[in-house]
Amino acid sequence: MSTPRVAVEIAVQDAAGARLAIAAGADRLELCQGLAVGGLTPSIGLVRAVCDAVDPALVNVLVRPRSGGFVYSREEIDLAAADIRAVTSHGVGGVVVGALTAEGRLDLAALARWRDAAGSAAVVFHRAIDASPMPDAVFDALRAAGVSRVLTSGGAARSVEGIARLTAFVERAEGVEVMAGGGVAPADIPALRRAGVGAVHLSARRRTGREAPAGPGGGEEGHDTTDAELVLAAVAAARS
Repeated sequence: MSTPRVAVEIAVQDAAGARLAIAAGADRLELCQGLAVGGLTPSIGLVRAVCDAVDPALVNVLVRPRSGGFVYSREEIDLAAADIRAVTSHGVGGVVVGALTAEGRLDLAALARWRDAAGSAAVVFHRAIDASPMPDAVFDALRAAGVSRVLTSGGAARSVEGIARLTAFVERAEGVEVMAGGGVAPADIPALRRAGVGAVHLSARRRTGREAPAGPGGGEEGHDTTDAELVLAAVAAARS
């Protein structure tokens, strides 16, 4: 018996990457900036450009006000709610959020605030779950809260190493899509499919522009771009 195909979600940081990923067969996108620090909220100009480039319904926008963990102040929660209202006004399919309490439990108050701000857009909970010392309790709370998807590596450094927990999540998902993300390579996708996840998430990126001037005040050399060959390989693994 063949394993079911899974959806392929590609994390992108610009309109060119969005067009490339969809043309290569990706089912949907996560739009963010700052992938090097785990992803941050993109600018409204970038959201608009990507929604002009591809079907907005295929775009899920990461809303994360800063790097450095997932315990947020009231001001940060307010900022994220304002960003959610702004990005959903462009018709995106969903928003990707995550917040924990200082003890590592799901921040139900923040999630409720953000769900209200999202309106009819899907609410996806990101890998904040993997930062919790009690991921099973967080997953059960997310299921009860009615989120659409949970992005998780199963608590491992790489999703393929977290298959036991991913499988356990799938077995009690009850309508929540479990999306494997975290160090996913195309070669890992068959094993993740067998675990029963509904989708896989990867950045499919490569470093370019190293020849451009950089240095003090300019950050690292080069920048990330979406790699069409990696997207094609992931789509082939998901559909074969």
